[in-house]
Amino acid sequence: MNLYNSATRSVEPLTVISNHVGIYVCGVTPYDTTHAGHAFTFLTFDILVRFLRSRGYDVTYVQNVTDIDDDILRKSKELGTTWDELGRSETEKYLNDMRQLNALPFDHYLRATETVPLMVSLIETLVEEGHAYVANGSVYFSVASDPEFGKLSRIPRGEMLAVANERGNNPDDPNKRDPIDFILWQAAKPGEPTWDSPWGPGRPGWHIECSAMSMSVLGNTVDIHGGGADLIFPHHECEIAQSENATGVKPFTRYWMHVAMVEYQGEKMSKSLGNLVIASTVLKDYPADAFRLYLFSHHYRSPWEYVDEEIEEFADLARDMCEAIDTPSYSIGEMLDSSMYRKRFVAAMEDDLDTPRAIGELRALTGEILAAEDTDISQAKRDLRELSGILGLTLSD
Repeated sequence: MNLYNSATRSVEPLTVISNHVGIYVCGVTPYDTTHAGHAFTFLTFDILVRFLRSRGYDVTYVQNVTDIDDDILRKSKELGTTWDELGRSETEKYLNDMRQLNALPFDHYLRATETVPLMVSLIETLVEEGHAYVANGSVYFSVASDPEFGKLSRIPRGEMLAVANERGNNPDDPNKRDPIDFILWQAAKPGEPTWDSPWGPGRPGWHIECSAMSMSVLGNTVDIHGGGADLIFPHHECEIAQSENATGVKPFTRYWMHVAMVEYQGEKMSKSLGNLVIASTVLKDYPADAFRLYLFSHHYRSPWEYVDEEIEEFADLARDMCEAIDTPSYSIGEMLDSSMYRKRFVAAMEDDLDTPRAIGELRALTGEILAAEDTDISQAKRDLRELSGILGLTLSD
């Protein structure tokens, strides 16, 4: 299989050790429900896992939930609830949405609040090695200590600060030596949850959470690390810096895989803008198969705009595929040869997960089955069901 690696900006053959692939995906910060952009990101990796397993790979699939974060604390205050209750309820909503979308269960679903001791240990090492410093009970990573910082995003140093500020960085923190330095441990603030640490009570920073959670299951090097394209900088850049400098092991991730943003009504779909297509709302009107087919009629690396009416075409396709599966099979006549559709489907998926091409093959095979007369379609139906399953389709609605 060939995959685009964001680190090298090229499509590369997937090479693994002992047939095992460890996949870590940055999951939700649970303070709002699942929108179509979330679904596009997380179902991309669901399909990747399904395809790799269909090709005989042993896959360990890990996803996390960032259940302590500035956004959760802010949202819980707005709603008049506790941060942990908000996290629990929104996490369950997300997991239920994924079940409704026929997503595979994760091999490990990690919560940041359960991995704090390892975070503290990593931060201690960074301080000891001179890559982090303590100031008034908080701990910061010194970007100046890592000459390779920026190797993933390749953003010029002079432009990094502006991007980081848009994505949660506080350049005016008086404890920082440099505005671009990022927080590893936040000293306790009134009314916020805290954990014990060598620097006093506090809570972990966002970036160190994912380093610790991925290492807790997959070790110091992850085969495939993924998430939305908006995480490349600063989140994934910071993960690399703190992980490689804490462990001394390079690379932290062998293949970086990022999913493009989905727009709606002319802007990036986001909770902050409020222009959301909520997955559970779509599923009230359309089956999960139609939603999946619409999402993955777009390549995972290509930005696109969600248009409400366009899902109708894929609802029709989902119905046709169900009808094809339900068409009676008779052992008469010549057998419908579906081997070329299978071959082209697999070739498309091996080519950097080209789901639009793969769906095209399923559409063509469906048409062949429905048009068949005096032909044995039993094998073609088996192929249609199996290949559809790789895209997470149930063909049951």
